[in-house]
Amino acid sequence: MKVKTLKTAVMAGSLALMTPLLALAEEAAAPAAPTLDTGDTAWLLISSALVLLMLPGLALFYGGMVRAKNVLSTMMHSFVVMGLVAVQWLVIGYTIGFGDDQAGGFFGGLNKLMFNGITIDSLSGTIPEYVFAMFQAMFAIITIALISGAVAERIKFSAYCVFALVWTTLVYDPIAHWVWGGGWLAKLAPAALDFAGGTVVHLSSGISALALIMFLGKRRGFPTERMAPHSLPLTLLGTGLLWFGWYGFNAGSALAANGTAALAFTTTTVAPAAAGLAWMLAEWIHAGKPSALGFASGVVAGLVAITPAAGFVTPGWALVIGVGAGVICYLAVMMKAKLKYDDSLDAFGIHGVGGAFGALATGAFATVGATGLIAGNTAQFFSQVIAVAAAGAYAFIVTCVIAFVIDKTIGLRVDKDDEIVGLDQTQHSESGYNLF
Repeated sequence: MKVKTLKTAVMAGSLALMTPLLALAEEAAAPAAPTLDTGDTAWLLISSALVLLMLPGLALFYGGMVRAKNVLSTMMHSFVVMGLVAVQWLVIGYTIGFGDDQAGGFFGGLNKLMFNGITIDSLSGTIPEYVFAMFQAMFAIITIALISGAVAERIKFSAYCVFALVWTTLVYDPIAHWVWGGGWLAKLAPAALDFAGGTVVHLSSGISALALIMFLGKRRGFPTERMAPHSLPLTLLGTGLLWFGWYGFNAGSALAANGTAALAFTTTTVAPAAAGLAWMLAEWIHAGKPSALGFASGVVAGLVAITPAAGFVTPGWALVIGVGAGVICYLAVMMKAKLKYDDSLDAFGIHGVGGAFGALATGAFATVGATGLIAGNTAQFFSQVIAVAAAGAYAFIVTCVIAFVIDKTIGLRVDKDDEIVGLDQTQHSESGYNLF
């Protein structure tokens, strides 16, 4: 009896000692639950605000490049979507982009309709999901505003508002899901890389801009009539604000305050600097003199091209991407005169061409967190080609359908007399300048 009692006591003691060890082993084996990181949260809140600041920057950038009679209407195209798309994102945009995967990765389900199920305790990684949703909202807002540069000085304000809502729902939100929401491009082997929106934001908007101007037609007097920018100081100020806000756009896309964010911050300094100089030099050689507008356009082209690669390439490769973007986008803009299409403020030449170049350059030069062509990973480059082709084709086709329907119903373009008077007066009964 004493022996049995002793055995029982030994087993009980062993079990008592092993229980916490087994618990520790199970805890180590199980994936750690995400926890809130206040540093990451603070950085994403700031980044979200920086991206929103890009809208006034874009308004100044575009507004300075049009004629004085259209400055207010052009700037309104950037400001009104801050209202329209912010509401659309809450109601349905976020769930299409980041809801549960549907239709083989084509779009998100309706489980996050009206932010359903999100509370102050909901996390997306190490940040509150509300913060993640608002950060992504800023991307949706600015993407449609980029398109407005192609159609400035001749599109109806009512048509633009309808187009903004429909296009964001049918084009931007699904493509965002393909790449960032766990959709089919994210499931490629290897997954298509887009750090901060080269495909989702710039390619989709630039290609859609080209499709939209096919239906809208040229401005009255283009290309024979002089349509010089009325205020390049506004454009330069807008360029500075865009570059400033772009740090939130790119470095914020690390979704954490970490080394990847630091790398993206660095590449977002190097690439636009190189692109601005490359564009300026190309123009100096080709046209005889460097222009302020050329340098500003080069900076934006560099920002566009580095966006998909910002957290995947070293600063040296960012320099190469910047130089390439400056030269390639300059040539793309020069082709406008030869092909005689009226992309008012070069949305296609900079965002469409620059976005495609940046996405492909990501597949070629990625060495951080992923490897590209230079590291022998040809599969990654082919994934980038697939992403560019698929997103570009989808955006172009759906935009054509949207533009056709709007044109046949409420009409896309203002009347001839309204265009001659100027859209500030005819669309808003206001004037950008009341100097006399």
